[in-house]
Amino acid sequence: MDKNPILSVKDLVVRFKLRGRVLTAIRSVSIDVFQGESLAIVGESGSGKSVLTKTFMGLLDNNGWIESGSIEYDGKDLAKFKTEKEWLEIRGGKIAMVFQDPMTSLSPLKTIGKQVEEAVVLHQKVKGEEAKKRTLEILAEVGIPDVETRYKQYPHEFSGGMRQRVVIAMALACKPQILICDEPTTALDVTIQAQILSLIKRMQEKYNLTVIFITHDLGVVAEMADRIAVMYAGDIIETGKCDEVFFNPQHPYTWALLGSLPQLGVKGENLYSIAGTPPNLFKEIKGDAFAPRNKYALKVDYVARPPYFSVSETHKARTWLLDPRSPKIEPPEYIRRLKEMEVK
Repeated sequence: MDKNPILSVKDLVVRFKLRGRVLTAIRSVSIDVFQGESLAIVGESGSGKSVLTKTFMGLLDNNGWIESGSIEYDGKDLAKFKTEKEWLEIRGGKIAMVFQDPMTSLSPLKTIGKQVEEAVVLHQKVKGEEAKKRTLEILAEVGIPDVETRYKQYPHEFSGGMRQRVVIAMALACKPQILICDEPTTALDVTIQAQILSLIKRMQEKYNLTVIFITHDLGVVAEMADRIAVMYAGDIIETGKCDEVFFNPQHPYTWALLGSLPQLGVKGENLYSIAGTPPNLFKEIKGDAFAPRNKYALKVDYVARPPYFSVSETHKARTWLLDPRSPKIEPPEYIRRLKEMEVK
């Protein structure tokens, strides 16, 4: 993994106007993404995972905008882009995305082959028979059998797993540096999920891709991620290498997320669930956004937003519990059980 970030987000604030009110979806987020790594962004629905990555491709809805901050990529600040022409230089050819539901990415009126071929023509600057040849090669590469026949078929003739392979093929046809996978296995059964994750891993190694995974499935995270960023209420509250976040989590929200893993349950006892609801993002959040749901919250959590405290060179968390002045609080029993699971 390269030491220099391929993409660097600094103090990013993203807002949306809804029914005459303003919602702050991303609250001063900073994160670096490194060349060749797999970064998983995890958190509950509505935590801001997809909104954050949409800003990397200029895909915010019309009622959303970047209020402040920067997104440095390839010597440019993407946060300053205003026109579709600027984004066309980045979207697809530099940063590509695989969405949760492949049917939203595929036209029902065009054959699979023509849709992948469009990406080949646009980004690989070839036409005619050469474009078709490359399309067939890419379809075969992502595990589509009998590509000559499949090339002529329509999306409705493919299974969900096969459609997801086609969408991955379209992304690869663009030859991107960064591939964003937004919940790419949610709609698939477990066997097909494993195949798609294995395919993404193989393609990452072959093309030296930097992969950003958006997911709430911690099983996917354990399988795919080099590094994890935990999001809550529009903020990244903990980042670290996969093992650091799984086996030495520091933020109470990360404890709560991990506590929801079924394998940490005890037979005969109810599965853990996080009490309360996320904060209202229409209102200004003071202190630690997780404080009202956090039984370990300190008084300062309701007053001042915690800074990042370093746990190691690669691991940091935004929690006052890491302040040297805070009382020593042991993580819950299930986190200790998780640490015992770690393979030494």
